[in-house]
Amino acid sequence: MASNVIINTDIQKGKINKNIYGHFAEHLGRCIYEGIWVGEDSPIPNTKGIRNDVLAALKNIKIPLLRWPGGCFADEYHWKDGIGPKEKRKRMVNTHWGGVVENNHFGTHEFMLLCELLECEPYICGNVGSGTVQEMSEWVEYMTFEGESPMANWRRENGRDEPWKLKYFGVGNENWGCGGNMRPEYYADLYRRYQTYVRNYGNNKVYKIAGGANVDDYYWTEVLMKNAHWLMDGLSLHYYTVPGDTWSDKGSAVDFAEDEWFITMKKALRMDDLVTKHSTIMDKYDPQKRVGMIIDEWGTWFNVEPGTNPGFLYQQNTIRDALVAGLHFNIFHHHCDRVQMTNIAQTVNVLQAMILTEGEKMILTPTYHVFDMYKVHQEAEFLEVNSSLDTYEYNGEKLPQVSVSASKNAEGKIHISLCNIDHQNEAGLDLDLRGVNVVDTKVSGTIITAETMNAHNTFEKPNVVKPTKFTGVTVENNKLAIKLPAMSVVTLVIE
Repeated sequence: MASNVIINTDIQKGKINKNIYGHFAEHLGRCIYEGIWVGEDSPIPNTKGIRNDVLAALKNIKIPLLRWPGGCFADEYHWKDGIGPKEKRKRMVNTHWGGVVENNHFGTHEFMLLCELLECEPYICGNVGSGTVQEMSEWVEYMTFEGESPMANWRRENGRDEPWKLKYFGVGNENWGCGGNMRPEYYADLYRRYQTYVRNYGNNKVYKIAGGANVDDYYWTEVLMKNAHWLMDGLSLHYYTVPGDTWSDKGSAVDFAEDEWFITMKKALRMDDLVTKHSTIMDKYDPQKRVGMIIDEWGTWFNVEPGTNPGFLYQQNTIRDALVAGLHFNIFHHHCDRVQMTNIAQTVNVLQAMILTEGEKMILTPTYHVFDMYKVHQEAEFLEVNSSLDTYEYNGEKLPQVSVSASKNAEGKIHISLCNIDHQNEAGLDLDLRGVNVVDTKVSGTIITAETMNAHNTFEKPNVVKPTKFTGVTVENNKLAIKLPAMSVVTLVIE
């Protein structure tokens, strides 16, 4: 049998916001320090303290946006500790992540420099949990006010004359949990108060993001939308793919069995249900879909690698993670009318990372390569997809074997991304491109796959899992006949 897919190339369902491919870098473990920031005196090649190899790798995948400084860290971060001469910056204990000393050498100026070097938008998360309205207000003033004021003058004293452009600002993080253990009614009132003082200075217009729900807390979304939707531009949602039964045993990133592979795919696909249900609530208060859904934390979360600090959340990254990333992107594309930004957790050395570093060494993960393969969808028009799919069955449970999304870019090129989540069997696919004479087109493709479920890259063998040319597509009866190997992600180009 083969799955049947129809792509209507002349029916466009909305633009895929490039910010769906956003990233997240928290002061957690070795994400910032060692992963991104090594300091100007480091023997590791750097630009004003920022690692050159990591910079180049992230620029290659066209990172559109970066969220910082947290996460849980954001609601204990006091920005004034991270500016001025580095030797005078206040040292603090990172109570959330490993109890290590944070020297604040990477602060506002360093983060904004990083975004300038990456040519990406900064997304800053403010402190509601342990901070004041004044502190948040003054941070925005410090960054974006061009006139004469105490904060703008202080910025100039610290070496930055011109204000920065800051579009995205989060008013707190996970305020239902590590950001204050608040009830939604209480946070909704706090959000209304705090956001009032997140000012627009000059021509800088801030896109204000309210702290949204944890997983399936639909009541939280209801309360926030009912009480504050007209004061927000975005509402966040957090969901992690965790195959283990408990948070104390989330399963191994590399030593897992077939049932864990299946459970991981099943839980990754749950994102579609969550987005659908939260969107339905948002539609009730915002039928025009003005308020974006901002999924600013997503990805796999496993047990830390043996022998590493449990507070550093360092995990390996296999072909399984690559499939999880591809599934999420296809889901986000399908909801591009409401989902306007997502941020995978996290960029370097933490959770489902793009990049792993060890001293001067750097490797790219399978997840990084999926971001690279999917970057062609940024700002493209999402095309209507109808499908009848074979099933992936394991121990009596069934999932759709293949996930599909397609887009058309400004030049008219069509890109089709396919995920075969079956860990054992190839997937046959008959793909009908309505509105295109396939015989007259050029079809090419890229694939990432592996021989084993836990295949991953190491510092000794950095290229075990990497993209290669895809040859499993032929033209038959003006359709594409596609054979997807087991455990594979493919992106096709039709031109």
